[in-house]
Amino acid sequence: MKHQCKVTVLETTCRKDLQEKYLADPASGPCPFFKPGQVFLFERTSQRDDFYHLADGKFCGEAWDCVSRYIYTALQGGSIMSGWTKDERMMIAGCNDGTRQVIFKIERIDIPESDGEATWLAQQDFTNTAEDAYTG
Repeated sequence: MKHQCKVTVLETTCRKDLQEKYLADPASGPCPFFKPGQVFLFERTSQRDDFYHLADGKFCGEAWDCVSRYIYTALQGGSIMSGWTKDERMMIAGCNDGTRQVIFKIERIDIPESDGEATWLAQQDFTNTAEDAYTG
């Protein structure tokens, strides 16, 4: 089975109060890289390897540091967040820039390469419930 990873920018924030109080440039403003609704599709094939190229420079390095482990897990077909999100193939994560955080939705996309894989995939239940939840 092949896997892709879809990353969607859900939200961007700008904490001007914290920028004014702590940053060298108090008028830094919101993140210049991401806008809500942006979508990035990552693949790892012999023809295309988005993971090791940080989406060909289209992804901020600071944000990449925060979400790359989930992207890598998804591209390998792993469970991104078993026992936490409603669908273990999905994760909500954010950039750690405290004054202009970006919230991402990260999804594993499963692509069956045979009828057997398609049948197996159709029989899987990737949902997590409150009873499954690990809340620390």
